[in-house]
Amino acid sequence: MTDKLRQITESIAGFDAESLRVEIAQQAIARCIQPITDTEQVPLKQALGRTLATDITAPINVPSHHNSAMDGYAFSGSELKQATITLTVAGKAYAGHPYQHPVKTGQCVRIMTGAVMPRGCDTVIPQELVTEATQHSITLSADVIKAGSNVRLAGEDLPVGATVLNKGRLLTPSDLGVIASLGIAELAVHRKLRVAFFSTGDELRSIGQPLDEGCVYDSNRYTLQAMLERAGFEAIDLGVVRDDPMALENALRSACKTADAVITTGGVSAGDADYTRELMARLGDILFWKIAMRPGRPMAFGKITVDGKDALFFGLPGNPVAVMATFYFFAREALFQLQGTTAEKLPMIRAISTYAIKKRKGRTEYQRGVIAFDSNGTAHVQLTGAQGSGILSSMSEANCMVVLAHDEGDIEAGREVNVIPFNGLI
Repeated sequence: MTDKLRQITESIAGFDAESLRVEIAQQAIARCIQPITDTEQVPLKQALGRTLATDITAPINVPSHHNSAMDGYAFSGSELKQATITLTVAGKAYAGHPYQHPVKTGQCVRIMTGAVMPRGCDTVIPQELVTEATQHSITLSADVIKAGSNVRLAGEDLPVGATVLNKGRLLTPSDLGVIASLGIAELAVHRKLRVAFFSTGDELRSIGQPLDEGCVYDSNRYTLQAMLERAGFEAIDLGVVRDDPMALENALRSACKTADAVITTGGVSAGDADYTRELMARLGDILFWKIAMRPGRPMAFGKITVDGKDALFFGLPGNPVAVMATFYFFAREALFQLQGTTAEKLPMIRAISTYAIKKRKGRTEYQRGVIAFDSNGTAHVQLTGAQGSGILSSMSEANCMVVLAHDEGDIEAGREVNVIPFNGLI
């Protein structure tokens, strides 16, 4: 282990490389990451899901002018001195077609939503509140409107010079709309993180290959690619690597040269054919090998160095559910951090467990569940059934993960538990 990694481990209370608590492992990973600094300019229409490399500052006011929030009539609030007011209609104002003349005392302007407020006007009365209206005049009661009503002020949404979005933000559809309202056509974003991944194991077959006796189709690469692409990373699929030290070393070297991070599945436990641990002693440094969690106990994290180039390394378990759990609760946030993205924490809510749940103290457990809300809006959750780490269908059937803390034991029916919904995640 390098001096830097040793310093990191020594600075974290409770660090045990052979069996880490989940929160300590997450903390340790975060301390090892130095975000990439490469940026590129992209057109606004191509910026969805990209990470801002600089703050967005408003170059103009939004809206740019005082404008009407209603279809109605614009006039000066100083007219509201009598119980009943009659005003002459001096002209019309439409969005994009302002009324060009000052409005005098005793006058109003027929105005449409979004139209610039005419000079001399600071109030808009909706047309349905006008007592009488003709082409030439309107009559209204003073008690139905207050001076200054129904006007959107210049800069009310975004004042010029304001920081609108901070660097590190993962851009959403609404963000693109906000940026477009400022007239900004191109953005500086961090380049997409490149993540290489492969599965290990002689028993694995790719889709389309014959399924020999004792073999299984590799599902991990498909879920990994989907999870990476959904998060906005560039996924580099290196296929299946057989249980051979030379083949595995070549794959790790190739992955390190082409990617910012490398994810493997399988090959990190203590089995006779699990060579990853031995190779990592030569190619890089490993911070830890095991986490006190279920599913996903055998998980490695560290760095690979090949010809002077570094890449983060995530050695995930081979079982499909464990792959998804370790990716979402460890790799996902770390990859965002490496990309320079300020990622939001996964949302956690409380739900009542419909049935009793067995739980062993001394490890964090992630169990697949189905959450539903009753007529009062109260959340209830029940498990999908058998929770084995190889039962991938349980992830497809579930809509959430029930998170049972390290020090918790068995959960009685009717007790509240922590739940992370899958919506927007998987």
